[in-house]
Amino acid sequence: MKPITEYQDYRKYILDYFDWRKRTSAFSWREFSKQAGFASPSYIKLVCDGKSSLSRVGVPLVAAAMGLCDYECDYFKYMVDFTNAKDDDKKKEAFRKMEEIAKEQHARVLNADAFDYYESAVNSIVRELAPLMPGALPGDIAKKIKHDFTAQEVRDALKLLIKLNILKSKCKNVYKQTDKIITGSSESLTLALRSMNRQMIDLAREAIDKVKPAERNISGVTVGVDAKALKRISDAVDHCRKQAIAIAGECDNANQVYRLNLQLFPLTEKI
Repeated sequence: MKPITEYQDYRKYILDYFDWRKRTSAFSWREFSKQAGFASPSYIKLVCDGKSSLSRVGVPLVAAAMGLCDYECDYFKYMVDFTNAKDDDKKKEAFRKMEEIAKEQHARVLNADAFDYYESAVNSIVRELAPLMPGALPGDIAKKIKHDFTAQEVRDALKLLIKLNILKSKCKNVYKQTDKIITGSSESLTLALRSMNRQMIDLAREAIDKVKPAERNISGVTVGVDAKALKRISDAVDHCRKQAIAIAGECDNANQVYRLNLQLFPLTEKI
């Protein structure tokens, strides 16, 4: 069975543990619940099916039934906190604890790279801007950004981008983009993307006052739709985003970094 640090969803971990035990012995959900001390013989299965959530009281019981010890118990506890949390700040806190435990064990949390990259908007800005400014110090790069990012934040972003092999240092303060693309599909990545999108929306709000109208295009429209029209509009938005990426890819003399936010969201409940 894979190490616990390769999991982010405790339900998936418990299910894989159950399948592993099932292959090597006559193991059942009833036996599993009994070993954990639960009165209901189907409780753990209901948890794995997403019909219930593992409580704080149940965490050490299930951990003991699975034979977890030391750091594994701590990682499992934070994994439960991460999966069950409804608040993004609490999710981030739990995920960071999982990362710390994994690092102490010289292990890695899957998709942690993507989480680190997308958690802050400055990383994607510096990824595009630094290669356009060969020889520039972090403070020089920060001054070119139209929003309030410090030299230290740029310095930290450069360090992260090089660590993740998103940027490559050609020589001192000269950077080149690599072909690496950050991808993933975990809940932690979704969490980080939400964080970055919030920041980018805030930057768009600032741009209304900070950027001349001739240098920006901020507009919107409010419309009534049904499911079919919504799908067509959503597809058109996706097509527009892909077109923007293609056009930018054909640009050989980039001298500025822009952000394109495409926002399509409901203003009302369905009638």
